[in-house]
Amino acid sequence: MRALLGFGDNLPGYDVPVLNEREARAGAGILFAISLIAFMNAFLVGNFAPIRVVAAVFFIDFFIRVLISPRFAPSLVLGRMMVRSQTPEFVGAPQKHFAWALGLALATVMVVLVAGFDVRGPINMLICVTCLTLLFFETAFGICIGCVLYRVVLRRETGLCPGGACEVKVMHPVQLTSKAQLAALALAGFLAIGAGSVIGSRTYAAPFAAQGAERCKVPQFAIALGHEEMWKRHNNCL
Repeated sequence: MRALLGFGDNLPGYDVPVLNEREARAGAGILFAISLIAFMNAFLVGNFAPIRVVAAVFFIDFFIRVLISPRFAPSLVLGRMMVRSQTPEFVGAPQKHFAWALGLALATVMVVLVAGFDVRGPINMLICVTCLTLLFFETAFGICIGCVLYRVVLRRETGLCPGGACEVKVMHPVQLTSKAQLAALALAGFLAIGAGSVIGSRTYAAPFAAQGAERCKVPQFAIALGHEEMWKRHNNCL
């Protein structure tokens, strides 16, 4: 039972319990996707119902990860299924336990706010943005910010970090960014800003407005939010 519910797997050749980083990143990607949907619903239309659901999902998932066993956390089970044909990348479990404990703390605060006190507003959005940032860095770049905090704040020696980031190593040329690449990046940014300014300054016809006043009647939710002009702009009704 202890082996079944323990945090991480004790494998031959590893001094500490380990987890499969590919599975963890897949789980982070799944949570990022549903969190982004909930955040955009709250931010754009003021619908906080999805955030309540996602907060409950987060709490249950991280509660199982931290206090029971990662092998039974729903997002990690789905992640394991998605990456089952990929070669495992084993990383140290102790720093992951700390990182996921931070996730559990954020999820607990969010559940208390939205379920216990029905709080809606900036504090919810701030917690959501924090969670989205942590999840995005892990799933997109393989950077576990909580694991970095484990090393920096607790001053613990860590090993088996994702991508071997904790080990001293010599960078290969393919890992280095040249001045030409930086210049290309800056040029692309300059062109994107210039193109956005030109396109944004143009006045477009409103084809939908020609369909009659009924087509451009502002719905009640936009009126309630004070977003009449924004709704008209988004629907080409100006």
